[in-house]
Amino acid sequence: MTTGTARLSPGLVVAGIVVLALLIGMFLLGSRKVRDNDSRRPRPDEQPRMPEGGPVREVQEHREPEAMPRTDERLTPHELKGTGNAGTRSGAAEGRPRWDEGGSGGFGSGGPGAH
Repeated sequence: MTTGTARLSPGLVVAGIVVLALLIGMFLLGSRKVRDNDSRRPRPDEQPRMPEGGPVREVQEHREPEAMPRTDERLTPHELKGTGNAGTRSGAAEGRPRWDEGGSGGFGSGGPGAH
C-alpha cells in the first residue's frame, strides 16, 4: 500500500498548488474589479480647505423653547410657525452647572462624599 500512496502524494501536492493559485488569482481579479468600480480619489486641489477665518469653534449658549400659541382648537404642525418643529431662541446667559467643591462627583466615583 505504500507504493500507491507514494504515487498519489505528488499529484495531491500539485493539485493543492493549482487550487491555491486559482484562489489567489480570483482574489486579485475581484479586488481589481472592486477598485475599478470605486469612485476616484480626490485630487489635492479638491481636498477640503480650512476657512479663511480659521477653524470653526463650537458655540455654547442656553436655548429656550418658543412658547406654544394658546388657542381653543388643536393646532396641526403645518399651522405652527416655521416648519412645524419646535423653535428655540437665545436664553438668558447662565453659567454651566458645576459640582460643589468637596462633593463626591458622580455616583460611584469613589469620592468621600459631601457630609
